[in-house]
Amino acid sequence: QQDPAWLVCCAEMTLQEGARSCLLRFRHRLEQDIKPSYLMDHMISDGVLTVDEEERIMTQPTRKDQAVALLELLLRKDNRAYISFYNALVKETYNDLASLLHDDLPCTSPDAHKNSSGGCTPFVQTVLSEGGVPQRPVVFVSRPELVNRVREKLYRLQKEPGWITVFGMAGSGKSVLAAEAVRHHELIEECFPGGIHWLSIGQLDKPDLLVKIQSLCFRLEQSLDSQTLYRHPNSLDEAKERLRFLMLRRYPRALLILDDIWDSTVLKAFDIHCRILLTTRNRSLADSVSGAKYEVEVESGLDENKGLEILALYTKTKLKGLPEEARSIVRECKGSPLVVSLIGALLKEKPNRWRYYLCQLQQKQFKRIKKSSSYDYDALDQAMAASIEVLPDEHRELYKDLTVLEKDIKVPAKVLSVLWDLEPEEVEDILEEFVNKSLLFVDSHNKPYLYYLHDLQLDFLVEQNRTQLESLHTKVVHQYQRHYRDGPPTSGDKECLYWIRFITHHMAKANLSQELYSLMFSLDWVSIKAQIMGPAHLINDYVEYGPILDKENSEVRSQFQEFLSLNAHRLEQRPFPDVMQLALSQPRTSEVYRQALLQAQDRASTGKLYFDWLNKSSVENLSRLVIHPHQGSIYNACFSHDGAKIASSGASKTLKVFKSTSGEKLTEIQAHDDEVLCCAFSPDDRLLATCSSDRKVKVWNMERAMLLRVFEEEHEEQVNHCEFTNTTSRLLLATCSNDKFLNVKLWNLNKPSSQNTMFGHFEPVNHCCFSPDDTYVSTSSNDGTIKLFQVLSANEWKTINVRNMFAESDEEVLVKCSTWTADGKRIICAARNAVLVFDVETSDMLLEIRSNRLSTVQYCHACATSNLLAIAFSNYAVELWDLEANKKMADCSGHLSWVQRVQFSPDGSQLLSCSDDQTVRLWETKKVHTSSAICLKRDSDVIFNDEEIIVSAADNCNRLQVRDGRTGSVLFQSEEKSSRIRCTCMCRQASAVVLGQEDGTVQVLEVPSGKLLATLLGHTKTVLHCQFSQNGQTLITSSEDTTIRVWRWQSGECKVLQGHKEQVRCFSLLSDLPVDMRLLSWSFDGTVKMWDIESGEKLQDIEAHRGAILSCHVSPDGCLFATTSADKTAKLWHCESWQCVHTLSGHQDCVRSCRFSWDSRRLATGDDNGEIWLWSVEDGSLLKICSREGKDGMDSLHGGWVTDLHFSPDNSLLVSTGGYIKV
Repeated sequence: QQDPAWLVCCAEMTLQEGARSCLLRFRHRLEQDIKPSYLMDHMISDGVLTVDEEERIMTQPTRKDQAVALLELLLRKDNRAYISFYNALVKETYNDLASLLHDDLPCTSPDAHKNSSGGCTPFVQTVLSEGGVPQRPVVFVSRPELVNRVREKLYRLQKEPGWITVFGMAGSGKSVLAAEAVRHHELIEECFPGGIHWLSIGQLDKPDLLVKIQSLCFRLEQSLDSQTLYRHPNSLDEAKERLRFLMLRRYPRALLILDDIWDSTVLKAFDIHCRILLTTRNRSLADSVSGAKYEVEVESGLDENKGLEILALYTKTKLKGLPEEARSIVRECKGSPLVVSLIGALLKEKPNRWRYYLCQLQQKQFKRIKKSSSYDYDALDQAMAASIEVLPDEHRELYKDLTVLEKDIKVPAKVLSVLWDLEPEEVEDILEEFVNKSLLFVDSHNKPYLYYLHDLQLDFLVEQNRTQLESLHTKVVHQYQRHYRDGPPTSGDKECLYWIRFITHHMAKANLSQELYSLMFSLDWVSIKAQIMGPAHLINDYVEYGPILDKENSEVRSQFQEFLSLNAHRLEQRPFPDVMQLALSQPRTSEVYRQALLQAQDRASTGKLYFDWLNKSSVENLSRLVIHPHQGSIYNACFSHDGAKIASSGASKTLKVFKSTSGEKLTEIQAHDDEVLCCAFSPDDRLLATCSSDRKVKVWNMERAMLLRVFEEEHEEQVNHCEFTNTTSRLLLATCSNDKFLNVKLWNLNKPSSQNTMFGHFEPVNHCCFSPDDTYVSTSSNDGTIKLFQVLSANEWKTINVRNMFAESDEEVLVKCSTWTADGKRIICAARNAVLVFDVETSDMLLEIRSNRLSTVQYCHACATSNLLAIAFSNYAVELWDLEANKKMADCSGHLSWVQRVQFSPDGSQLLSCSDDQTVRLWETKKVHTSSAICLKRDSDVIFNDEEIIVSAADNCNRLQVRDGRTGSVLFQSEEKSSRIRCTCMCRQASAVVLGQEDGTVQVLEVPSGKLLATLLGHTKTVLHCQFSQNGQTLITSSEDTTIRVWRWQSGECKVLQGHKEQVRCFSLLSDLPVDMRLLSWSFDGTVKMWDIESGEKLQDIEAHRGAILSCHVSPDGCLFATTSADKTAKLWHCESWQCVHTLSGHQDCVRSCRFSWDSRRLATGDDNGEIWLWSVEDGSLLKICSREGKDGMDSLHGGWVTDLHFSPDNSLLVSTGGYIKV
């Protein structure tokens, strides 16, 4: 009688009928579609196909013939081959074909052949094969102690999810060990009945990682229900959620093995509360994820017997049959698996060279590579030299060329094809030889394959070829120039990325300074590299190679670096902006501008449009670097104490750290579950603290991006600010919150709870700050006070009542922040629209700096090395003040929304600011100066008269200025007005300018004498708009007082047009004809009215909208007018009948602007969401949404309101304004 277990084993060895039938049924479809070469790679890896079988199939003349041969072979194979074929289809994304085979996947019995040796039963083989776990390699040595250590950790995942990290150096056998550990029947049955699922990761970018997770999800879903068609997840977040659902709900006790993880950000995609084993070279990767963690180190050293076993397997010799040299070779290799494998691979091809290779190892006296490592460098050097020497001469020279590669950089064969001037196929054959001799590593997870040297191999090559490094790099540059003589590659593939990233490095190493100059001083190169690699890499190039470039022209280097630094946030946008247009905004003396102008003129001849900024010489950009680190408002940014790094946090819930020189991202942490309100470096820069609206305070290891501490129990409301002491002698962390009573705390990081709680504030505390000597901590609160607490005792020392300084107002006084001067004798605070300086000892107010009433002070910071104070305002401005002179030194303009934080660098040379506009700006304090303190306000009027451009506008000192638009020179400047100027208009006929003020006064002044021609009194509130008639005799004004006034301004005669119930922000004359005296007005009251300004009679009055009317425009042909409203609609009206012709609906926000094309056939409308809609006037149909496709993540806050629109005279272009000007 036959053993049942033997019967099951036989059943596993033959293909089940259902599977055979399925292959026959879909044979034609499979033959048509599959590419056998890719599939066979996986099947060979699974051990179900031999290399000889693959070669026989590949001899077939066509792809289809190869597919026929593969399926013929598959029908003669067993169930494991069918499962491996299915998995290969999934891995190569033949998901539709895989779904055809899924229903007939062979089933196995969990009890089958349980007593099989080592627990590796047919059931285990099938489970592992279905999960894509690799088969044992041909050269396999058992390491039971390590295997058992991994299994012991795996058993710990039986009851709860967690992470097991198997770590060790490259080539130490981590992947083989992981696969061997799960090759065990009882382990699978008891701990992972949901199966084992293997995923090879490697170094991936986000799209490749998404494909990997998509493939895994497909495999898991197919096993559940083949009738349901699941849509592929389209983003990493969606893929993560899909995988989380599958692993928690459908495979709650499955094990996911992630092989070859390099990056903690990749690992976070799998942080889904399931059971995971990962292999990696980096022991600390799992620090970035949550859950129980265990680790197993794979030691690099093999004992002598294991080394001998590897040599025996390579040479297919029994251990006892190994020659006596074998033991000596293993000793010379000093247990390094890499070196033993190098020698073993050589002996496999030349098995009679035992004595020769031993002599090579013993006699070659290579210079030792001095680097601390777990490898034995002497042994590696010797084995490397022995391996290289057996290469053919021409291949030995090619291998030497690999000396120029950078560490941890993988290159495709195409890069070496350029370097060696060989066909890619020939290069692949050479590289395959290097790989087979263990002289090179291949990442076969990528298509095309990527090749790389181990760090130690590269160190060895550099040491061997040190005297030839310059010539080797020169060869790279010359081969690149020869191959890409028509311009750099722009395809974006792996080959292109390598050249774009590293060609400047090779030029610098080759000392080819002229080539480096011509490349890096080229706007074309800047445009290509910025688009492909991003601006940070480019800025780094100018910093790194600055000393070389400065020998040629330091001024040009500075111009290019400044251009990139100030436009970095724009160069990160997608779609990618036109670099030529950005460069045209550079100063006319700049080489960047000169190149842009030449290219723009050339492109303009083919119909391309560019704008050349005429009066840029009158405007100076004082920012040094602009960075866009987050989506959403940035609430905090701070320098590290060495000034080399900047940390930022905000609404995106993340913490980011980047270089202060270039903006290159160093670390990104998903820090909290809600907005991160503050971040702070410890004095030694090793730690970073964050606090959040989620009521938690966290402390992170900066270098490893690892969470060290979470304080989540004590604050019950959002934590507004956190700050470390200034020295490490007694390291404490201060935090403050919106709690009613227990709102200020001091933390000792070695204790799980707070060390002290400061009592005294009974309203939210916005900010806390240590004195320079760490004796006191100051707190700023919504109760209108600053309190100073003694750090040692936590007792209140004194209270400074800021609220009393605003006695003239009944409004509440919220103290936003405080900052200490370097000597600790003065403390400065921000409240409402003022900054107040107090004497710490006496509490007397020493100085008050007030802004206008329309902006609030958000933050202030005192410089530790000078008398400068930086102030951040809600009106988008940053000001620098000299505290000793009580004088404003600079206006740092550039932000497009509220500035939330400012901070000086420790040495005072730089200032950073961060804003709701999603940017961090860096300023050089020595470059900002008093001339920047004069700026014109946006309430302006412009006259274009042939080549002459005249601008009239109020300045920030509330004087009216008239300037030459081209040169910026002042033609006229009034004295400072007591009431704020809110509107202005120039008369086209007489040399006169009018200004309307906040107190309702209207004045007409002669230009350029400044003589007062008329003062027109009558409006009782702010004058919002003014306009001269065509002949200049009549002046029309509108006001917050709901009226419109028509003045004969020279005589003072006035008609009042009354009827609106709310402010009249604007109006329009119906035509430019002198005989047409009709005026159109609109208001926040939702009405549109028509007036005869000669008689003052109201001609028409309609309730046009349910919400405030925000804009109105009359069509050029005079037939129609359009209105837009806060009710999110626009309407078209007939000028004669005043009937509504069309209601235009669809905008998702207030419709703020509108404009007819010059042929009156189209209407453009712009909204507060940054979108522009183009409509047909004839039938009211939507023709296009102009800005949706080009809308980037910054638009909604970066000046997203579309405030005005204009068509070009030929109606081919539309210009929109907001935070940006867009065409």
